[in-house]
Amino acid sequence: MNRLIFTLLAGYFLYLSDAVAVEPGQGFAAVAGGPVWYEVMGDGVGIPLMVLHGGPGGTSCGYTRLAPIGEVRSVVRYDQLGGGRSGRPDDMELWTVEGFVERLHSLRNELGLEQMHLLGHSWGGALAAAYVLEKGTDGIVSLTLSSPLLSSPAWMEDANYLRAQLPVEMQEALDKHEAEGTMDHEDYQAATEEFYRRHVRGGERLPPLEACAGVTSNSMIYEYMWGNTEFNATGTLLDFDLRPRLNEIDVPVLLMAGEHDEARPERMQEFQSLMEDARVEIIPDAAHGTLSRQTELYIDVLSDFLNEVER
Repeated sequence: MNRLIFTLLAGYFLYLSDAVAVEPGQGFAAVAGGPVWYEVMGDGVGIPLMVLHGGPGGTSCGYTRLAPIGEVRSVVRYDQLGGGRSGRPDDMELWTVEGFVERLHSLRNELGLEQMHLLGHSWGGALAAAYVLEKGTDGIVSLTLSSPLLSSPAWMEDANYLRAQLPVEMQEALDKHEAEGTMDHEDYQAATEEFYRRHVRGGERLPPLEACAGVTSNSMIYEYMWGNTEFNATGTLLDFDLRPRLNEIDVPVLLMAGEHDEARPERMQEFQSLMEDARVEIIPDAAHGTLSRQTELYIDVLSDFLNEVER
């Protein structure tokens, strides 16, 4: 029996007698601003796991890779308003951290998730942490922050550190075209692509998942809230920084990042030091896309943490 199956079954038998699963299937929930599409994967009886995708303006289709966890506990994924299968309103006032927190809370209430584990990746980590800080930890059994954006100033500091490791000509192209406002230039795009290959994807592009066919993100939200590139915030998240409040999080926290992640492992250590009960797990041979590059190991690490918390 391989380790993944053993880990999943271990958690399953812990909670056979305490059924809290959400009904599997897909649907839409009405939230402020429009409909939000969601899917509940699996009918395991453990405490459900709610997953928040990155972006902002991204989609949840990549989190179908977490479907095996559904044997132990329901996994809830959803497309945040504005992206994927969810509604796409054009009201710019909707795109605030507080608005995304309220819409998450509405969905949670709609699904009756009185208890849940919460996982957020990248921008989803910002949303997950902001949700806990705003709504409190009542019913939040654990918090997993996967390559999280918890501080825009820290993110840009790390991006500049990593960008300084690119070939000199690429660094010069980035500086030149940012200064001239010509970021659509092929040299700028080539340098950006190399940064993404090293620190975002962690390799060449992977074939698209079947679940992602026809599901698109929303670059307008990304550019409005963050900016044109991963390493240069110019939008409304420019001054976003939760570091002064991380000590208020009083549930078990798992911080995950890839070995070559733009959310640098060293930064995860800093965040850990600011929280009461946090641990760090670094996924080897991966960058920001840890789940897509190291799926089985990611599920093993996550499942071990969730099962341990429930014990």
